[in-house]
Amino acid sequence: MKPLISDHYIKRNPSPIREAQIIFSGRDDCESVGVINLAIGNISLPMHPKMIQKMKDLGHKVFEDGVVKYEPTIGNIKTRQAFLNILSSLEINTDLVECLVTDGGSAAMELMLLGVCGPSSKNPIMMLDPTYTNYVDFSKRLAIPTISYQRKLNKNGNFNPLDYDLIEQMIIKEKPLGLIIIPYDNPSGQLIEHDSLIKIVKICIKHNLWIISDEAYRSLYYQREKKASSIWSLSDKEVKGIIGRRISIESSSKVWNACGLRIGALLTDNKTFHNKATFEYTANLSANTLGQEIFGVLAEQKKDELLVWYKKQNKYYRNIIKELKMNLQKEIPGLIVSTPEAAIYFILDFKNIVDKNFDSVSFTNYCASEGKILIKGKFYTLLLAPMKSFYNNPNFGQFQMRLAVVEPPEKIKLCPKILKQLLLNYCKKNNIDISLDEIK
Repeated sequence: MKPLISDHYIKRNPSPIREAQIIFSGRDDCESVGVINLAIGNISLPMHPKMIQKMKDLGHKVFEDGVVKYEPTIGNIKTRQAFLNILSSLEINTDLVECLVTDGGSAAMELMLLGVCGPSSKNPIMMLDPTYTNYVDFSKRLAIPTISYQRKLNKNGNFNPLDYDLIEQMIIKEKPLGLIIIPYDNPSGQLIEHDSLIKIVKICIKHNLWIISDEAYRSLYYQREKKASSIWSLSDKEVKGIIGRRISIESSSKVWNACGLRIGALLTDNKTFHNKATFEYTANLSANTLGQEIFGVLAEQKKDELLVWYKKQNKYYRNIIKELKMNLQKEIPGLIVSTPEAAIYFILDFKNIVDKNFDSVSFTNYCASEGKILIKGKFYTLLLAPMKSFYNNPNFGQFQMRLAVVEPPEKIKLCPKILKQLLLNYCKKNNIDISLDEIK
């Protein structure tokens, strides 16, 4: 006899953004196959130069005595100031913004759900589908019900405009306690512009909801004619009643290329929420001390210096995204490829070129477990994230995968040809019809 594990653990599978990597690591030939990991937003670019220098200084300046203590639960002063300084660089008034530093944006997400709904809540949290899968996973972990407004990807790679009346009807019917938005969206790549954000926030105010904005990718947007947006750029004069109901999820991972630091933050303009979130986080003791030291240097950077950094990151991704979309459509005619306006993700939809037996989970598992393509004397495969877990209704993701633009440019250039051949091999093996006459 051995003790039983919980039903929750029995039912638990890996996150779709990690599963392909786990599968690939179990391959007998994993050391001889070049893996291009596009399943997770694990950025391969260097951090901000000041952060790099601080990291180099840690051993012989900051922690030279070998002592690494906990920081205060709320986070050290410099790290909190760094998050607020970043907001200030975008002409945002931070006087009312409270900051709690967390172990990555993921910890901030869970704290947010605990504060907005609480575990085993009777009322749901609302999202815009497809949404970042961790919000779905954390909601399940905390037994919080979820509802989703469904966004549809069109043949041209764009999503339908938001239907604000339908969003409001869902709120009236389902009575959620908060609405999660991602203005620079993961996984859709949509940009929720300033005017659209105002309309959403007004609905939340009308029905007394928390408005939760995941702003991990803030400043990463690629259509210059569009206006960037943030819930923190909205004033009470512009949107009466907004103060006291805003929460944002922040991260060092994306704009600052520091995924492994595991530094995030929970920002709010509700003092009580902030205090209680800090009390809840005392059980975690504090966020990563070394990561806070490195990220904290951004507290001292001037606005002009930060703006130069944003521009550099935007230019890098804009060039890669444009070329990658063109090459994907060239190699695989009929493939629906989303048009990223922001963030670093594509959604690929194969529904027009394969039959109903195609399944995104099966295909991504094939690529990770056995798929390999020979290019210039070397075998390669791709790791992708099936979209099923990004939807409340997994049937919507049957033909879709998320692709993260995170590998070095020379590897990303190989992806369209590799994807094409992996797709052909998978369909042949599984007797799935594919529009071969269109694929040369």
